Amino acid sequence: MRFATYEYRNRRQVAVVEEDGTLCPLPGVSSLTSLLAGGSGPAELLDAAAGPHVSEVRLLPPLQPPTVRDFVTFEEHVEGVRRSVDGAAGVPERWYAAPTFYFGNPYAMYGPHDDIPMPPGSSVLDFELEVAAVIGKEGRDLTPEQARDHIVGYTVFNDWSARDLQSAEMKVGLGPCKGKDTATTLGPYLVTADELEKYRDADGFLRLALTAEINGEVVGKDLLSNMSWTFEEMVAYASRGTVVRPGDVLGSGTCGNGGCLAELWGVRGRQDPAPLKPGDTVTLTVEGIGTVSNTVVAGPDPVPVPVARRRPRERP
Repeated sequence: MRFATYEYRNRRQVAVVEEDGTLCPLPGVSSLTSLLAGGSGPAELLDAAAGPHVSEVRLLPPLQPPTVRDFVTFEEHVEGVRRSVDGAAGVPERWYAAPTFYFGNPYAMYGPHDDIPMPPGSSVLDFELEVAAVIGKEGRDLTPEQARDHIVGYTVFNDWSARDLQSAEMKVGLGPCKGKDTATTLGPYLVTADELEKYRDADGFLRLALTAEINGEVVGKDLLSNMSWTFEEMVAYASRGTVVRPGDVLGSGTCGNGGCLAELWGVRGRQDPAPLKPGDTVTLTVEGIGTVSNTVVAGPDPVPVPVARRRPRERP
């Protein structure tokens, strides 16, 4: 089953998406996150009446997540980006110890065809091709086996990154912050986990083909099964000592082999292709889930903030 959130005739609606693209809106439901939190199962939604076709509406992010965790699970991506940032080879040994993640900005979600503004103050914009798992029910201290029952489905995830801002702020030893929180694309649909079971390999990974294009030219191709941890293992780690709740989004991290520009820059030793600029269109396709395609537009100028004051240190 596939779910979409869309805007049609000035109304926001959640719908089940039929094979032909017909949207079957769910009466009284305006939020997929609240629907998941209410515990409705797919069988309860099969009688929704037919509505508009997907081509007639503006698709929104399938849900507004309460939290966003973005992992880094592709070894090839780490290798390439590390070369791009500091010229170092290989992967830090610590990376292999656990599926590291950072918390993203849940208030910066964009739909599958929305324009994406340049982050204020940035001139080095990048895309990142990922898949996100969505939590369907609450859990704490889960095992990977238990975690499978807590994943309701998957969606395409583009973690837009201002590489110049990110590089500067990471020197402080925290972050990323403003390099990552202007925009994240989710969409086009939330595809329930059962639909993707046919792609699962013997090791528990989803063997989905991933493709990235800029202005119609393919720049990256990979398989989701090249992750070093399964989504179930990621959910288990995320729930360690805390809770995951309905609507939480867990990004796979950027795939390898051209899943972002920074990786290509590291491999090639130069900014080729060039950083994204207004007018560029990034199209990401994930087998079994769908395609998101966003055009970069000019963003606002940064609001000035003073540098830190080097003040004399007084004591009480």
